[in-house]
Amino acid sequence: MVLCADPPLPIKPPESKITELANKTTYESSVMEQKTRRHIIERYRSCEVSQVILSEVENRHQHQTLEPVKSPISGCSPSVESTTDTNTLHKHTVADAAWEALKKSIVHFRGQPIGTVAAIDKSQGALNYDQVFMRDFIPSALAFLMKGEPSIVKNFLLETARLQLREKMVDLFKLGQGVMPASFKVHHCNSQHKTESLLADFGETAIGRVAPVDSGLWWIILLRAYTIWTRDNSLAESPECQRAMRLILKLCLSEGFDTSPALLCADGCSMVDRRMGIYGYPIEIQALFFMALRCAVTLLKEDRNDDFVYQISKRIKALSYHLHTYYWLDFQRLNEIYRYKTEEYSETALNKFNVIPESIPDWIFDFMPSRGGYFIGNVSPARMDFRWFCLGNFIAILSSLATGKQAEAILDLVEERWEELIGEMPMKVCYPAMENQEWQIVTGSDPKNTRWSYHNGGSWPVLLWLLVAVSVKLGRPHIARKAVEVVEKRLVKDEFPEYYDGKAGRYVGKQARKFQTWSVAGYLVAKLLLDDPSNLRAVSLSDDGHIRAPVLKRSNSFP
Repeated sequence: MVLCADPPLPIKPPESKITELANKTTYESSVMEQKTRRHIIERYRSCEVSQVILSEVENRHQHQTLEPVKSPISGCSPSVESTTDTNTLHKHTVADAAWEALKKSIVHFRGQPIGTVAAIDKSQGALNYDQVFMRDFIPSALAFLMKGEPSIVKNFLLETARLQLREKMVDLFKLGQGVMPASFKVHHCNSQHKTESLLADFGETAIGRVAPVDSGLWWIILLRAYTIWTRDNSLAESPECQRAMRLILKLCLSEGFDTSPALLCADGCSMVDRRMGIYGYPIEIQALFFMALRCAVTLLKEDRNDDFVYQISKRIKALSYHLHTYYWLDFQRLNEIYRYKTEEYSETALNKFNVIPESIPDWIFDFMPSRGGYFIGNVSPARMDFRWFCLGNFIAILSSLATGKQAEAILDLVEERWEELIGEMPMKVCYPAMENQEWQIVTGSDPKNTRWSYHNGGSWPVLLWLLVAVSVKLGRPHIARKAVEVVEKRLVKDEFPEYYDGKAGRYVGKQARKFQTWSVAGYLVAKLLLDDPSNLRAVSLSDDGHIRAPVLKRSNSFP
């Protein structure tokens, strides 16, 4: 019989050893917690712009206990509550970093905020990114209005109205008095910065020497947004603003050789400010023109001695008819154009611009879904630019240029072609990109506008606010939320770049500035619109019944 010995009793360690082990455990736990906290914070660290936000996040974490996460060895994933907390923290950090960046971009003139610089990327030379651009300031202005800080918007509108009155010369030619500046900057007249003045660029120093057609249109739209938001008519009714509106619109409504109500423009006169083949009657300018005209009707004080408002109303109807008749494209309309006959000579001609069907690009037949449509990029004699331009189509929805059905069709197209237009970063400024010989001829072999880069099919985060605005207006916020989630994955980590390159928008643009202010502001406006849809009133116009669906008559040349 084998006797089993009793198991040995555990040896009790000395008291000092227990204390040592406890201290070691506490120390290791503390070190792990600090490492985890530092990891979370460093994910969102972004140069000088985010330092204040990061310290706030760090202080917040010092008073919170991290939720325990189960070991992946056990096959268990973190709890739903823990994941939700992390996502919430991430979203708050993105918004906080964006607000901090926006505040750092503010420009002061004589002690007052007057605008925001284009970018604050200190890793590159300033070039003209240290200036306040009219079009770039729009999302910043909307963010400040929705945040309850309208003074900077008022100052901007007044100062640019004063700049408009300056004499504008390019070589020996004098520009029209109604031209608004593309940008301006504060000039310090002496080393002590005691005397300040504003230097404005009306196109005479811009790349390509093109006057900004969109500046004046955006100015009127912003004035209306300020008036609606503050419920204060005094600024719009002031002599400075009334004069500025009239000068802008007299320039736009002046008679010429045009046979259409659309505005004739040079290449590079808008957001697409380099040679990209948009000369003629680009949809971006026509949609902004339409919206500015509608805003002006509500803001201008009528004078019994002139019929200026009446002339504007007539132009609104003519422009609406023209864009609906010749710019709208859906599956059925594309099929009609595909079957066009040419060389028509009659008042009932269907192919009025003598567009050659063989000039229709191959890509459009696959791109056009059965459900969806959009306003094409340009129409002029023997030419239809079938490219999709984001800004023009979304402004068409916000201004109610697009009918209800057309507005829904534009968003249907975005959903149907999500990978092409949104991809990994909202959203394409135009689609598709030009390449090879077409790129060489149209852009002049522009090294900045290579395929799927910059204006040639690049992805611009600033356009997010427009996508969100139209989604909210049409009662389809799920599109907006999906796009915002895509942006939030990368925007802070990539330091708010100007644009992204690639067919899907995967790569930060090869010449993109970091901390681009309208990328920052575009995200903030998108969030403010989603959080409170009533903010939409600042940028959306309702349909006042001015739109009439055109009745197209077939000519004998159409089978």
